[in-house]
Amino acid sequence: MKPKQTIIHLPVYQPGKPIDEVKRELGLTEVIKLASNENPFGSSPHVKAAIEAEIANISLYPDGGAVQLTEAVAASLGVETNQLIFGAGSDEVILMLARAFLVPGDESVMASHTFPQYKHNCEIEGAVSIEVPLKDGTHDLDAMAAAITDRTKIVWICNPNNPTGTMNTDAEIKAFLAKVPAHTIVVLDEAYCEYNTTGEFPDSIELIGQYKNVISLRTFSKIYGLASLRIGYGIGHPDVIRSINQVREPFNTTRFAQAAALAAINDQDFIASCREANTAGLNYLEEQFKQLGLHSFPAHGNFIMVDVVRPAADVFNGLLRRGLIVRGGHMLGFPTSLRVTIGSSEQNAKFIAALTEVLAEVPVLV
Repeated sequence: MKPKQTIIHLPVYQPGKPIDEVKRELGLTEVIKLASNENPFGSSPHVKAAIEAEIANISLYPDGGAVQLTEAVAASLGVETNQLIFGAGSDEVILMLARAFLVPGDESVMASHTFPQYKHNCEIEGAVSIEVPLKDGTHDLDAMAAAITDRTKIVWICNPNNPTGTMNTDAEIKAFLAKVPAHTIVVLDEAYCEYNTTGEFPDSIELIGQYKNVISLRTFSKIYGLASLRIGYGIGHPDVIRSINQVREPFNTTRFAQAAALAAINDQDFIASCREANTAGLNYLEEQFKQLGLHSFPAHGNFIMVDVVRPAADVFNGLLRRGLIVRGGHMLGFPTSLRVTIGSSEQNAKFIAALTEVLAEVPVLV
């Protein structure tokens, strides 16, 4: 049996190494994972109670329309309920966007180094991925606008960008949107938006009110700490959301995920505390990198990409032997860099101590 031709060349997504696997392989008792941009502080304490309450309903299908959660998120954001769609993580909303709007021969514009699921899902649908090089680690919006043609159906902007952590400002996004034709959907993937503290982050809700072709993606996997439950959502014009809903699988989010997300979004004090701790951790790592003579991209999420001036694989493995899992840039198109999740203060300090040791062992590339 032969699969369809559009998927034969596609790589299988490689997540960060699991903690238990590293313990088993290296005989370690303590392992710190700073590879998958998870929240080191977990989730709101109200989440556990919400999940426990749902156990009594384990034999029942979930609400296919996620009505209660939709109402809560809509109220939180100040949008209408028909402007929201939920998925098994924002990953599934990306899949649904590609399925709903792309046909073979269409074009889709994205950055050269960004979240790989954009290209992955576009190519499954037979669309052509137009990859525009980053500029200083950031989306080059002028070049991306110039790459749009009559065949361009979707433009993907990951903001803050994964893996570099860089951000396009409100002014930059507005200038870009003014150049985009109405037939082209612009996806603002804002998985890390809740971490932003600059005051210059785009107001995507305002933009959605102005542009029918703009959709924002959000997730409960990052600052809300619900990564294992797989729930995210898209915000857009009702007509666009209706089209995406037409390809959504029934019951695509679970009762547990919906209940947990509802509890999580109603605890904004927890979110504020996570944002504050993340900012402190980010500032600490940036200062430590400077002291080590290393350059890092300006970071606006809960991770940072640093150039270690050495083969990333060697530094990655050196850290791994010390019980620190990070994301090696050799897997992301940055052969001398690491992407590191911001951890707790204790985890960050242990990472810097281990990194200092590894840098002393691995020679600098000439």
